[in-house]
Amino acid sequence: MATPTPVPSTTALAAQAKAFKSLHNPGNPLVLANAYDATSARIIGSLSGCRALASASWALAKTIGTDDEKLTLEQNFALLTPIAAVARELNLPLTVDIQDGYGDRLDEVIRRVITELGAVGVNLEDSNHESEAMMEEVEAVKRVRRAVEVAVEAGVPDFVVNARSDTFLMGGELDESIRRGKKYLEAGATTIYVFWPPNKEMAEADVKKVVDAFDGRANIQPRKVSQVQTKALTVADIARLGAARISVGPQLYRAATAALEAAANELFAGGV
Repeated sequence: MATPTPVPSTTALAAQAKAFKSLHNPGNPLVLANAYDATSARIIGSLSGCRALASASWALAKTIGTDDEKLTLEQNFALLTPIAAVARELNLPLTVDIQDGYGDRLDEVIRRVITELGAVGVNLEDSNHESEAMMEEVEAVKRVRRAVEVAVEAGVPDFVVNARSDTFLMGGELDESIRRGKKYLEAGATTIYVFWPPNKEMAEADVKKVVDAFDGRANIQPRKVSQVQTKALTVADIARLGAARISVGPQLYRAATAALEAAANELFAGGV
């Protein structure tokens, strides 16, 4: 059995974080194909277009038969460990989804993300998983700032925080998600991820409004045509609109499981 690649030194992680942060360029976005296990991470990481690896907690939770809101910190870390090992082996920056930061364990989480996983970025939500409600704005801003501060204390000053602004997702107005997002940027976030409600179309005009409000420092998720989405929002579209980062959340997991289901059905139907 091959010896796992050790977590890089703080100096090496600081350099990798700086390089990772520099990939977030408005109009020439970093594209993240979120992995959900070691195999998906290795497939994604081996592709020429891959510049970093990322996780998606919803997909990780599904791999062990649980739901995103029930995924514990220890379960998340156990699932992230093999993905992190692939990232180190391939010498790729890693950013991980830490959900809402796990309450009063946020400081611990950021330190462990760096020292145990060798990650140089996180996705941090402002909706509370336990209460399924929005955090108070002051508290949410404080947590973004604290995540950045802890990373600095750990020797990684360019640590990337992708702060999720969930008001729109939780039934509020898009403008409120934008207003909160601006506060998170002021607190030290690198990018803001406005999570679009599944039942609302991502119209280009609204996406452009988000991107412009954050001076391009936005994380946007592409969308296929559906009953809700009348026009696809592609990676090329998002780049043209000026965003700095693109991620797909659990979409690759869903694509993989759909392909598995189709292949198994073909087999059971007498096919090859």
